[in-house]
Amino acid sequence: MKKGIVSIVVVSIFLSYLIAPIEVSAKTLSEFEAEVAKFTAELQAKQNKIAKNDAEVAQITKHISELQAQVKQIENDISRLQNEIEESNKEIKKKGKESKKIIEYYQLSNGENSYLEYIFGSTSITDMIYRISMVEQLTEYNDKVMKELDALIKKNKTQQTQLGSKKEELGKVQEELKSERERINADTQAVRDTMPSVQEQIKAAKENVAYLKKLGCGKNEDVQSCIYRVNQSSGGASVPSSGSTLRPITNGIRQGGLGSYSGHTGQDMTSPNKKGETIYPIANGYVIYQDHDNCTTGGWCGYGCNGNANMIVIRHNINGRYIYASYLHLSQVYVGAGQQVSAYTPLGKMGNTGCTSGSDEGGTSIHLHLELATCHYYGGGCTYNGYKSQIINPTSYVSFPGRWSNR
Repeated sequence: MKKGIVSIVVVSIFLSYLIAPIEVSAKTLSEFEAEVAKFTAELQAKQNKIAKNDAEVAQITKHISELQAQVKQIENDISRLQNEIEESNKEIKKKGKESKKIIEYYQLSNGENSYLEYIFGSTSITDMIYRISMVEQLTEYNDKVMKELDALIKKNKTQQTQLGSKKEELGKVQEELKSERERINADTQAVRDTMPSVQEQIKAAKENVAYLKKLGCGKNEDVQSCIYRVNQSSGGASVPSSGSTLRPITNGIRQGGLGSYSGHTGQDMTSPNKKGETIYPIANGYVIYQDHDNCTTGGWCGYGCNGNANMIVIRHNINGRYIYASYLHLSQVYVGAGQQVSAYTPLGKMGNTGCTSGSDEGGTSIHLHLELATCHYYGGGCTYNGYKSQIINPTSYVSFPGRWSNR
């Protein structure tokens, strides 16, 4: 996701106390409703841009088709002219043979003695006049035919050259149009690539509005003040109960699950988008921890790698039961401890920080590790050893098919 889009996503996180190192001021319910309108307008603008690009591509494709027809016609004309040149050459040869046969034209035209012998070989004055006239007519006719045929050959060759140049020119125009079409298509694809993000933002903003209304926040009440008020009235860190869960990523590929190898305590998943995949909570919740895990060489990680995986721990209230979900290995993190989040609040990006010794389909270790338990060693009421005994198989709460393209 591009830097500008990331900024928009960060702005859309509705309960941001702090997104290091930038402080984010609290909003009101009205401002979140305005975000829905803003993102919807942005999405419409992108759809309009795609429609405009598609129309331009259609015109360019039509023009290219017309040029291809012209090039085809030129190729036919060049072929026709070549045939005419060949026919003219044949005609020249034919006339040359005919002239040679008639009174040995070449001998008469190349030697004065032969010409005189032919003339003086006449039997009478009339015959002499006839012979002189015949030679002159044959010579004149032959010269005329030869000149006409030669002119025709030159004309055809000139036209052939001109058509060749025209064909080359049209070919260049075709290539320019194809390049322009590719540019527009690339622009369209770039717009399409950002649309899922805008759609995510619209969805998240709508969910945030619904969530804040559910908490009872006033339309123009500061969100942080509202959350504080709700927390105080319920004893602190209240989390509305969720009756269902969602998968933490939109486009996913299931990997190793709980116990798939020794010491594996959660469900792994990757995505075709790799680091471009946004991570979401499996349900509404309260962030109790955001930092790094304590996996170090020789410690409980046990795989000879250094820890420091970006980690988010969220307390979820699922059907009236507290479930602690740990999201690990993120490359980017958008939320911090103390935040209320909805199931559509972006938490960060998929990554491979920390101890990631596995390998996914793409030959990397970029993935999300999701752990669930009924308590947690980071402010969740138990030690790490107690936590290990309370781990739950994530598939008990979340459905993970082999592949998926929706949450």
